[in-house]
Amino acid sequence: MNKHYKYTFLLSVILLISIAFQGCKKDWLEPKPLSIYSPENTYVDVTGFKAGLAGCANNYRGEWYGDGSPIISELIFSEISVEGTDDKTGPAQNMDVQIRPDAQLNSPDFNRIGWFWNQMFTGIRMANTIISRLPAAAAVAQADKDIILGQAYFYRAFGYYRLTNQFGDVPCPIKEVTSAKTDFQTVKREVILTRMKQDLEFAVKYVPWVTEKGDVNRGACYHLLTKVNLALGLFDDAIASASAVINSGTFKLMTSRFGVDAAKADKNITWDLHRPENKSASVNTEGLFLVTDRLGTPSAWTDGTPGMRIMRQTVPGVSVGTTISTPMGSQGVVSTSGVEIDIMNIYGRGIGRCRNTSYHYNMIWDDAKDLRHDSVSGNWLYPESMRYNNPAIKGKDTAYGLRLRLRGPTGNLLCEDTLRRWFPWPHYKVYVPDFENAPMQGGHSDWYVFRLAETYLLRAEAYMWKGDAANAAVDVNAVRTRAKCSPYTAADMSIGTILDERARELYWEEPRKTELTRIAYLFAKTGQPYNGKTYTLANFSTSNFMIDRILEKNEFYRKNFVTIRGDVFRISQYHVLWPIPQEAILANTDARINQNIGYSGAAGNVPPLDKIPE
Repeated sequence: MNKHYKYTFLLSVILLISIAFQGCKKDWLEPKPLSIYSPENTYVDVTGFKAGLAGCANNYRGEWYGDGSPIISELIFSEISVEGTDDKTGPAQNMDVQIRPDAQLNSPDFNRIGWFWNQMFTGIRMANTIISRLPAAAAVAQADKDIILGQAYFYRAFGYYRLTNQFGDVPCPIKEVTSAKTDFQTVKREVILTRMKQDLEFAVKYVPWVTEKGDVNRGACYHLLTKVNLALGLFDDAIASASAVINSGTFKLMTSRFGVDAAKADKNITWDLHRPENKSASVNTEGLFLVTDRLGTPSAWTDGTPGMRIMRQTVPGVSVGTTISTPMGSQGVVSTSGVEIDIMNIYGRGIGRCRNTSYHYNMIWDDAKDLRHDSVSGNWLYPESMRYNNPAIKGKDTAYGLRLRLRGPTGNLLCEDTLRRWFPWPHYKVYVPDFENAPMQGGHSDWYVFRLAETYLLRAEAYMWKGDAANAAVDVNAVRTRAKCSPYTAADMSIGTILDERARELYWEEPRKTELTRIAYLFAKTGQPYNGKTYTLANFSTSNFMIDRILEKNEFYRKNFVTIRGDVFRISQYHVLWPIPQEAILANTDARINQNIGYSGAAGNVPPLDKIPE
């Protein structure tokens, strides 16, 4: 077991339990030390601090894992996906009704907005404890202190980057909280991000370029600094920090076949890049920062759900109910594992919870050569890729063993619920073999958080904000041509073009809502137009780029699509920012945490602080 796993799995479980949130309750930022594993006994040497850092990584990794993964909430507040669950009312489809400060905000059956509020502040609190305890650790050499401090700054900045682009202005504790505190105050978003920029500029000086997989390295720090620079509108700084990673010599885009399936002639570099075994491989020079999860390795899951469950979330639910019929009217598909045509153990037993939109599976694909949308190699699949497999119809229905069909001979629909059960999906991204569930739902895999492909796209965005379309095209093409696409020209470039490329490349990696909100702030700040329309910060919650783009690209919200239960898809301008959970506001009895405009309670807001309380 390498050093990263030793630190992670010997102590991080205890640390996570000892200081984890207990939901949005009165003690939402109150520490809970636990006997000998309290900070006083843990943060005394390098091993203890590294265990704490491993706990920070472990705290954040749940975004991509488990049933109803939190990243789904990021994706459904975007152009890419909608919530496909339609056998009950509650999942986030009608945002006007479901997304309220006092609603259920942390459940796979509703949404996971509250998870982000809880876990980002948990990670911040864990990092603050490390930062506060480090100076007194006499047994830790100064050189080690600088590295540990830089890595702790990274985790704190990661949390605040997400919070400020999910919720806007938020409280900003930057020191360890050692007693009950009920007087948190809202701090301006730009003030928080400016402090995170300063911290990350320290981190890039001392954190090594090369660390254990799953640990923070300098490339990850520069990458996050690039995002913060962009969020602040500091485009030259963003170009410089992205260039530091791209030109480092340590990290390079993977352009040649590698890893476990490299000998399979029918596969390609796109497939290789996303094999679970390849993500943390030493030969892989593209991953800047990953979260780790391996079959058979002790874990710190708090929800009792191991592994990704990614196929369950993202693959159409062709076996849910009896709604996939053959042209003869028979029930065509079963979810039973071990049958003759075992499609559930080829594609995974999906339930269509994270339902792609036509923007993601159709509109953005502008080059037939694109490996990321190639169905011949099996990178991208369709319901028609599957076959009728119900053993009960073998010998009785001629459709048995043939490919699924959407319509019968008279044009009649053979699938009564096309929302949840009939849409294409990126198999190369979501195929994670599952050795614990039959049928497969999505097993264990390390996962990219930051990847060099995104660094190129971030730098392209910074160039585009400066009006340098030529250099923006060069960076987008570095990613695009790797997938065998023809390159773009400068005339092709826009912020929208870059967002399309991000959608092609970074599905289930990027926090799409976070990035759209960040870009919405920039359109409002710079006054640059989108589709001829301009925006202002003063009217951010009533008119903004993010929601305009979603309504432009996501047909479910634009057309107010109605589910088979009669639920309506709706999203409004104020959803550019998520609601602050009401319980957090009510528990903060000695000061005011502001609510975002558009949600109940915002009338009681006070001016946010323009300085972080020390």
